[in-house]
Amino acid sequence: MGQAARRHIDHSAAAQAASESVDDAQKLLSIGQVLTRLVSEFPDVTPSKLRFLEERGLVSPQRTESGYRKFGPADVDRLRLVLSLQRDHYLPLKVIRQYVDEIDAGESPMLPGIAHPLSALDHQADQQAYSRAELIEITHADAQLVRDAVSVGLLPTGSRFDQKAREVLTLLVSLKERGIEPRHLRGVKASTDREIGLVEGAISGFRRDVPEARAQAANVTAEVVEALVDLKRTLLERAVQQLDS
Repeated sequence: MGQAARRHIDHSAAAQAASESVDDAQKLLSIGQVLTRLVSEFPDVTPSKLRFLEERGLVSPQRTESGYRKFGPADVDRLRLVLSLQRDHYLPLKVIRQYVDEIDAGESPMLPGIAHPLSALDHQADQQAYSRAELIEITHADAQLVRDAVSVGLLPTGSRFDQKAREVLTLLVSLKERGIEPRHLRGVKASTDREIGLVEGAISGFRRDVPEARAQAANVTAEVVEALVDLKRTLLERAVQQLDS
C-alpha cells in the first residue's frame, strides 16, 4: 500500500474518531436538560435532588473541565429507575443502590417491593414482642442495664419490648463491655430527640390524608434519616482521626 493510500486511511480514521467524539458529546445532557426529560414523570425532581443522588452514589455523571455535570443516556435511565423505585416502592436509597449495583454487575436481583419468601418472616420479627426476661436472655444483658437504659430513655417503659428495643439493648451490652454505660449516653438520646424535630420539619408540608403525599413523606423521611446517620458517622470518624493526629 502506498504512502498516499495510508495517509488517506489515517485521515479517514481520524475523521471518524472525531465524528464519534462529537456524537458522544452531543448525547451528553446538562443537569437542566435531564430535569426536562424527567420532570413530567417525576414532578418533584429538582437539581438538588439529582445532586443528592450523585452524592449517595446512585448516579455518576461525567464532569467537564469546568466541573459541570454531563449525563449520558445510561445515567438518565438509571435516574429514572432510581426515582421510580423510590416513588413506587417507598424504598430507602441504600436499598435502591444495592439493587441497581447488582443490575450493573449483571445479576438479576429480585425487584425490591415484591414479596420475598423471607419478607413475611422479617415482618413477623419486626412485630415480635419480648418480655423483659426474654430480652435479657436473648441479648445477654443484666437487669440493671435494662433498668438504666429505661431510666435514660434508651428503652421504652413497659413490660413488652419490640425488635428495635432488642437491637438497642444488644448495642448497649457491647458498649458496656467498653466501659460506656447508659448514663453516658444521655447526650446521644437528646441529640436523637432533636433530630426527630428536623425530620418532622422536612415533611411538615405533606398532607397526611393524601396517599401520594404520605408516600412522598416516607421517601423524604428515609432520605433525611439516612443523611443524618451518615453525617454523624462521618463527623465521629473525623473526630477520631483528629485524636490520632
